[in-house]
Amino acid sequence: MATGNSLSTFGAGKVILLGEHSVVYGHPALAGPLSQGVKARGVPAKKCQLVLPSTLSRAQRTLLLGAFNRAAKLVGEPPVKVSLDPELPLAVGLGSSAALSVACARMLLLAAGKAPSSKEAARLAWAMEQEFHGTPSGVDHTTSAEEQLLLYRKQPGASSVGKGKTVDSPRALKVVVALAGERSPTKKTVAALRQRQARWPERYQRIFKEMGKLASEGAKAVEAGDLEALGDAMNVNQGLLSALGLSSTPLEEMVYRLRSLGALGAKLTGAGGDGGAVVGLFTDPESAVVQLTRQGVRCFSSQLAGPRAL
Repeated sequence: MATGNSLSTFGAGKVILLGEHSVVYGHPALAGPLSQGVKARGVPAKKCQLVLPSTLSRAQRTLLLGAFNRAAKLVGEPPVKVSLDPELPLAVGLGSSAALSVACARMLLLAAGKAPSSKEAARLAWAMEQEFHGTPSGVDHTTSAEEQLLLYRKQPGASSVGKGKTVDSPRALKVVVALAGERSPTKKTVAALRQRQARWPERYQRIFKEMGKLASEGAKAVEAGDLEALGDAMNVNQGLLSALGLSSTPLEEMVYRLRSLGALGAKLTGAGGDGGAVVGLFTDPESAVVQLTRQGVRCFSSQLAGPRAL
């Protein structure tokens, strides 16, 4: 979107309904874009540059600039000054880095006079995500760029981007996302899980495989409009995440709180650990948001797929 001499782009956050962690090992995951994300604003400049908030640490600034410059070089470093406006909580498992990457990718493409298609935005965002995470599964930035509910599967090879199949729903797919304390660093959580699965590979591969099956079953439930079946798959998935050592008391308490408020299914979303985000599937999310907000819980609702009210 252009306003005068300025440009504005958006990258959606994401929520994983089924299959986080197992997606890293080649199994499918069901993920959808949030209405909240990261906005990027751009104005003409003498050189390509990213304006960073003063609140960032030196390490964060170095990482973000490195990722931005990597993507900028791929489109010839167009002369634009980019600033960021995040709308969703950062580092809680909602794909904030991917949303930022997609917003920046679209901005760089527009500034370079190129069409910011989902394919091109995903290509640039992937370069940034590799800078952020090393060997990401690709589910976050793909979901953000496509802005569709996807059944995503990582392709073999550490540097490969996976493929996402669009999952259409005849019913509105509405969720509540609630925050449950400070989250452990993703790298720490993922590394600990990797060590456990390396020590007991057959046991953990069985769990990963079952999580992949749940993601595929959940996609079929979405296409059939069977929200109850999708919710049940989410509840089972939460049990498996707990078995993998990825849940915690704050996350479990929030899961049960959402279920008590009418969630058809509820589970942690993202890396998990000591805290982070919990997602609940609702037919009436706004009532739950009102009650949670009154209780001091940071939360919001979003529609991931299906018909939208006019």
